[in-house]
Amino acid sequence: MNATEPRRRRWWPRSVRARAALAVASATAVVLASIGWWVHRDVYHEGTQIAREQALEQLWTLVDQLKEGVVPVRDSTVPYEVVATGRRTAVAYGGGMAAFDPGTRHVLPAPTGEGTPSFFRLPVNRDYNPGLRGDMAGGVYEVFTADIRAGELSSDKAAALGVAADARMRVYVVVLPHTAEVISATTDRLLLRAGLVSLVLIAAVAYFAVRIALRPVEAIRVLTASVTASDPRERVTVPATGHEITALATTINTTLQRLDNAAAQQRRFVADAAHELRSPLTTLLASLEVALAYPERTDWPATATTAARQTRRLQALAEDLLLLARLDTRAPTADPDTVDLTALASRLTEQYPLTGRPLTLTCDSTAPAHVHGNPGEYERLLRNLVDNAARHAAHRIQITVRNQDAWIVLTVHDDGPGVPTEDAERIFERFVRLDDARSRDHGGTGLGLAIARDLAHRHRGTLALTPRTLGACFRLRLPRAPTPAEK
Repeated sequence: MNATEPRRRRWWPRSVRARAALAVASATAVVLASIGWWVHRDVYHEGTQIAREQALEQLWTLVDQLKEGVVPVRDSTVPYEVVATGRRTAVAYGGGMAAFDPGTRHVLPAPTGEGTPSFFRLPVNRDYNPGLRGDMAGGVYEVFTADIRAGELSSDKAAALGVAADARMRVYVVVLPHTAEVISATTDRLLLRAGLVSLVLIAAVAYFAVRIALRPVEAIRVLTASVTASDPRERVTVPATGHEITALATTINTTLQRLDNAAAQQRRFVADAAHELRSPLTTLLASLEVALAYPERTDWPATATTAARQTRRLQALAEDLLLLARLDTRAPTADPDTVDLTALASRLTEQYPLTGRPLTLTCDSTAPAHVHGNPGEYERLLRNLVDNAARHAAHRIQITVRNQDAWIVLTVHDDGPGVPTEDAERIFERFVRLDDARSRDHGGTGLGLAIARDLAHRHRGTLALTPRTLGACFRLRLPRAPTPAEK
């Protein structure tokens, strides 16, 4: 594990409620920060625009006053200065322009040509702060200008302004960002406070909303914790809201139902296995006890034959139970081989013992039918199908193997009494016999078809009973293995 993992786990909340609240708060913080940045820019832009409008209004007011020969007063909310050619001092100034360096006759240059500058670097006296802030020294500020020719004025007006008749005057008005900055700072503080309060409220609402939403989950957890494998009959309450909790409750109830069915099936299996084991054991014990009680009158060869027959039944049953236990683990087949089902069926047909009954066992297939899997398990599957057919066939058992596209289909058909339609699936259950007495007489345990279907599923195939008018026909369907020429 990474060295940073323990540290991360210490600060990362384990509760779903806390994690949800933290996630919502983080997302909200990002959204609020984005909105705040946008509002800040918009407010600053609007404030700057207002300052420009005020400066322009002041500029044209000053121009109108100068054209009337009136010297503007110094009391102004916007810094301004009026300069003229032929003068070393300003015609007029106000709005804090006295804060500029007093060592110069005037701050802004007199007009010398037709060009009109728009920006100037204005040095500010830090000891003076009535109109301009001291921390604005050395800054670059926008300046609006307008030129007035003294020749356009009457001689009296020009004289009142103190300029020559051929002079050219220039009006400077400085655009101060102070108002925009103050408004932006005030807005930022308000947004920060509102954002923090909103963040806390949203996180709290998210926390309690998730807490309320998870109450049904907690109820499901408490009820599920009381369920055991031996008694899985409890069921959780399904909410009527129709949201994800409803789907969760439904899924848990379905899982509990499957667990209940599996437990019931396991109990039936144990009871059936005990019953099957008790029958040969009872017969064997009774035979031996009678022989030991009356040794002089006992037919010992017959007793030994009976004991051997019951022992073989016990051995076959134990082997079947062990095989079923191994199949239930669903362990994968190790190193699967390629098996020719046609050759396997032909060999089984030749070697299968048909003693005591006039039965004919044939395999009418010759084309190779290759499948992947364990040869021993395929032989056991096919032998179980043939054993079942031999117990019920009247005269004939036929095995057919066919290649159908990507599948191999093997059928085992007998001419016996067949299987009722309602029992077509029940015969694959464990310890099920449609004719119990007859099956026991012939050594059946009721596990052959169940093992055959489990082996088919283990090899990704299917085994089913195909409806026929005469006898029973079992159809095995397996994936076909490619031949060497197809690889």
